[in-house]
Amino acid sequence: MSSHREAPTISKDPVADNTDLYAFVDPVDTSKVTILSNFIPLEEPAGGPNFFQFGDDVLYEILIDNNGDGVEDVTYQFRFKTTTQNPGTFLYNTGPIGSLTDPNWNVRQLYSVTKVVGPRRTGSSTLLGSDLPTPPVRIGPRSTPGYASLADAAVNNLGGGVETFAGQRGEGFYVDLGSIFDLGALRPFQNLHLIPTPAAPGVNGTKGFNVHTIAIQVPKTDLTRNGFNPSDPADPRSVIGVWSAASRRKGTVREKNARIVQSGPWVQVSRLGEPLINEVVIELGEKDLWNSQTPDADAQFLDDYAHPQLQGLLPVLYPGVFPNLAALTGTGASRADLIAILLTGIPSGIIPGFQNSNGPTQADELRLNLAFAPSYDASDSGINPPGGSAKRFGLLGGDLDGFPDGRRVFDNVTAVELRAIAGVTYPLIDSSFTPDAAAGLLMDGTKEDLPFIPKFPYLAVPYEGYEHSHDP
Repeated sequence: MSSHREAPTISKDPVADNTDLYAFVDPVDTSKVTILSNFIPLEEPAGGPNFFQFGDDVLYEILIDNNGDGVEDVTYQFRFKTTTQNPGTFLYNTGPIGSLTDPNWNVRQLYSVTKVVGPRRTGSSTLLGSDLPTPPVRIGPRSTPGYASLADAAVNNLGGGVETFAGQRGEGFYVDLGSIFDLGALRPFQNLHLIPTPAAPGVNGTKGFNVHTIAIQVPKTDLTRNGFNPSDPADPRSVIGVWSAASRRKGTVREKNARIVQSGPWVQVSRLGEPLINEVVIELGEKDLWNSQTPDADAQFLDDYAHPQLQGLLPVLYPGVFPNLAALTGTGASRADLIAILLTGIPSGIIPGFQNSNGPTQADELRLNLAFAPSYDASDSGINPPGGSAKRFGLLGGDLDGFPDGRRVFDNVTAVELRAIAGVTYPLIDSSFTPDAAAGLLMDGTKEDLPFIPKFPYLAVPYEGYEHSHDP
């Protein structure tokens, strides 16, 4: 749900649908940044014989703003092409797949990576790699035995400290989809709901589903202004803004012989910076427009951030639980705290020792201060903190390197944003406001089902089609 099926048009085009974006200083090599961009929401692992794959007709991009104007300064573009070894069979594979060149693997995808400096359509471009392999999807013990090794072989070293991976991963975003969209119910607190039912543990609605991930690891100095080496968190040059996007050709012609011809310029159909924004902050009538825009135009959506609908709904859905939030909503006050957190970054002087603002431009970007070292190690225990650990709450849990300073794979962004909208962060701009006691406890009660792996690309090995479960 971070951005799964978030807008009417893109919900009909899942192959181009951004689902999640992560950006963090790499815990294995702290001189680098790891960025993960997920697409194709709620992939059923058993979806053969035409298993999920990236779109050959989609331009996937990871974009970096390093001077705070809401415009990309560095872009990494990914294009895919599918090859079929034997078109005379209906099978994805004709036997066990033991390697990325196994003749039993019938339907394969290769990809290219291009770096663009300057505007993404007209800047200076460099091809970093071509015909790079993706791994197969994870089918089952007969078709894809030893899957982790197959995926490891698809990590590509492009030189210059750049590594990439593109392929299927286990869904790393955990959220109680069934409960939240049932009139805003949060199972641990649903006994207090306007339509009460007994409190219950959260149910991870994404359990058993996969996504397709584009991952890149690059030196910090490849992303900063003029190769600046970030060491001082207070220096605004240490902060970058990140977002991802998917685009399609403007024109599509379908011919009688099933041939499809696409032409014209690329048109953006999906984007993602901060999690959950188009999902639950942007109004329904603006969602498709938001997906088509670039971050420098986000001031037009300011009112959605300043007066989020969920802020007004919480006191109604949970009567008597949020009296202070209800009073704040009644004043019509602008949520300057949310505007800072989500649209400009938090400036210096608000939180001691912290800032992740890259300028005054209101732009929906995932802002990351590259000068903060990881507060965890990349061991299994470091990358998989316990479900109730304060570390999962990022900055609210005391980690300066955690969401909303970038986003680590284990950050519980649902809980953090729920608490922020409920008023936990409003004292940052109005010390006289006291958040309701319940605001600091809000969460949907879920945690990820699969363990994250302690190395690039960090997201878990995907669920297999042969044996998986969507049950809690």
